[in-house]
Formats: sequence, structure tokens, C-alpha cells
Amino acid sequence: MNTTLAKMSVGQTGEISGFQESDQTVENLLQMGLTEGSAIEILRLAPSGDPIELRVSGYSLSMRKADAELVIVTI
Repeated sequence: MNTTLAKMSVGQTGEISGFQESDQTVENLLQMGLTEGSAIEILRLAPSGDPIELRVSGYSLSMRKADAELVIVTI
């Protein structure tokens, strides 16, 4: 089942399967290690739901929900 990173819940895991669009923001995400095939886990959400903290490639990463909407995940 495919969803976006922004729609995942705390504790959910998945694998990055692509991106909604290709722009500079996606380039920045790729440089941070969010590459296709990478396993991810949602660690925490801020009380307002933004930002999202996740684990990818063995490290923790916080990102804005708007950016997380661009990441397609297979769960």
C-alpha cells in the first residue's frame, strides 16, 4: 500500500518508493538520505503535527510536513 510520509503514524515503518514531483526540494531530500529503497520509521510528531521526526539510514531526521508530502512510501 502506498501513502505519503506525512500521512504515516508514529511507530509505522515503510520503504521509500518515490517522490510526488521533481524539484529542488526533492534534491535536498535526496541529499539528506531519503533515497528510493531506504527503510524509514516514524519516531515522533510535534504536538501540532509539524515537524515529523523519522529514522532513515540509521540516523534521526526532522522534516516539515510539507516536504514529507512529497515522499511516497510503501508500507
